[in-house]
Amino acid sequence: MKKNEIYTVEITDLNNLGNGVCRIDGKAVFVPRAVDGDRLKVKIIKDTKDYAVARIEEILTPSPYRTESGCAVSNRCGGCVYRQITYAHEVELKRNYVRSAFRKAGVEVEVAPTLFGAECGYRNKVQYPVGEGMTVGFYAPRSHEIIPCGDCALQKPIFTPIIATLQNLLRKAGVKPYREEDGSGLVRHLFLRASVEDKVMVTLVTTSKPFPKAREIAEQLRTAHPEVVSVVRNYNDVRSNVILGDRCEMLSGADVLTDTLCGLTFNLSPLSFYQVNHDMAEVLYRKAAELAELRPGDRVADLFCGAGTIGLSVAAMYPDIQLIGVEIIPEAVENAKENARQNGIANATFICGDANAAELSGADVIFLDPPRKGCEESLVRQIAAIAPRRVVYISCNPDTLARDVARFAEVGYEPGVVYPVDLFPRTGHCEAVVRLTRE
Repeated sequence: MKKNEIYTVEITDLNNLGNGVCRIDGKAVFVPRAVDGDRLKVKIIKDTKDYAVARIEEILTPSPYRTESGCAVSNRCGGCVYRQITYAHEVELKRNYVRSAFRKAGVEVEVAPTLFGAECGYRNKVQYPVGEGMTVGFYAPRSHEIIPCGDCALQKPIFTPIIATLQNLLRKAGVKPYREEDGSGLVRHLFLRASVEDKVMVTLVTTSKPFPKAREIAEQLRTAHPEVVSVVRNYNDVRSNVILGDRCEMLSGADVLTDTLCGLTFNLSPLSFYQVNHDMAEVLYRKAAELAELRPGDRVADLFCGAGTIGLSVAAMYPDIQLIGVEIIPEAVENAKENARQNGIANATFICGDANAAELSGADVIFLDPPRKGCEESLVRQIAAIAPRRVVYISCNPDTLARDVARFAEVGYEPGVVYPVDLFPRTGHCEAVVRLTRE
């Protein structure tokens, strides 16, 4: 196989990066934007010892799962890797992705059909990198090239006019975007979060250089868009792909955004973790509560608890349990404490600390919702030593979930049915929840 050679192929699979998969002379070939079931002419653009990458030259016979993208930039943007397939097929692919992750980890489980909702307009949070001329958009795959897009179909429509106004205000004020090449400029990202009632918090992620017109711009934005209840400046001087720094300054309005989830009211700071898909987060949390099968008097630990959304939702359903939440971000812990107070939940305590090293003695049930990298192996051993009756594990990464479930199985915790939950439609990401029970 050589670069620029043309082949006729049948696409037999589609991975979670949006690449169709075929084989040529036994070698795996990945074809971006191909769909399983396609018959194609492809050109080899990269050939390595273990795999090749090809480009579609002609669609000879389209897959029955293929559909129109409906997005002008989906072929260049790195976000919606499943935009070219039907949503019904996507949710089945995600179920298969979860199955495959557990199979690779050597764990036999039943995987339920994917729970899903609306495929567009669901994102209550958007984080736009800022480029030359205050252009906003999303990074192209494997690059820092910004593909202009201020009106992504996945996000709540209310963001689009706010972003346009903010861009104009920043341009008129002569504010320059940050340039990673030489460290010049000021604004790195525009970060917007909205409540279910379409109230919006706007965060300007900047370096710590002077920003003399910041408050003026904030006031002008809120005048133009009364739905903007808060404008925040976040300071980030670190040269990395981490979007938010650890220090915020209020420029105008409230210091938190208030939202309603599972019948409770939550206050959110810019640094608080919060699910981007409100409606499917409710589905996920109710499924997690169901799997916990809590009993009166249970001592419940909510690890990696963020602003307390999972634990407080459960504590409100079961007022006779005792809840302790653990989170490493101080602002999120304060949000969680205030969220408990304002919802009248007295059976909840929140502490600031590393969930991987938390003191958990006496816990009957543990909720885990770690970051994508999963749990530390030491935490699995610690939980096993405490011997809670159940562990309910929520994950945004099926691969690390499967790895950690295998670790739990080694210390006596057997998995039940795994439930994929599509919190990220049209992308390759998939949430899942599973109950682990001690034998």
